[in-house]
Amino acid sequence: MQVCKRRERLTGGAITVLAVAMFAMGAVEVTWAGESSGSGNMVAFRGGYVHLDSGRGNELFTDVHGAGGLNDSRHGWYVGAWLDHLLSPDVWGMIADTAVVGEIGLQFNRIASKEVLSTSNLGLTGGGLGAVHATPALQELTMVTVSVAPKIRFMQSSRLSPWIIPGGLDILVFSPPSNGAQYLDVGVQFGAGVDYNVWKAFRIGLEARYHLAANMTNSVTNNFMQVGPYLGITF
Repeated sequence: MQVCKRRERLTGGAITVLAVAMFAMGAVEVTWAGESSGSGNMVAFRGGYVHLDSGRGNELFTDVHGAGGLNDSRHGWYVGAWLDHLLSPDVWGMIADTAVVGEIGLQFNRIASKEVLSTSNLGLTGGGLGAVHATPALQELTMVTVSVAPKIRFMQSSRLSPWIIPGGLDILVFSPPSNGAQYLDVGVQFGAGVDYNVWKAFRIGLEARYHLAANMTNSVTNNFMQVGPYLGITF
């Protein structure tokens, strides 16, 4: 009888130790999974193609109203970065596996430019105002976009995660300025994209956005679209 009781105690002790070990292993696994998925924040670097709805040719500061050719290209490239900050991992308890993040973005856009006459390369000869001379030179067309937007990310538990921007704030800065010497505009942007977790905290993706401007420069339409890849790092 004593041997049987001793065996029962040993068996019960072994079961208890095994249960504790299994619980510890489960806790470690849950902790690791949570750490590998990150906190929902991400910093991303992007670049690609940009296209204006309307060119900036035939303006005073871009090509002196076409006196030596029009600086009217509508396509170019962009580089930029953004920071995603997690606002809710489940749309405030309404949709599982769908996160809402706040995006703060900064982007530089360069439009294909030409050698034309501009206000910077006009000059006067000794004959005064009636004798103007000029030499064509490259006149750069650039734009900076600062944005803040809500972003909805789907399929958070998957390695492949699509997202949309239903609408966000844009602040646009132009160089050179418009005919009225205005260089600021405001607008709204819409976007969509998808990225894939390639290794640990690194994600690669593709995005497309459309920027709808208020056109406060009183010249051409400032709307534009963009498409390109990006590299994201979660943390």
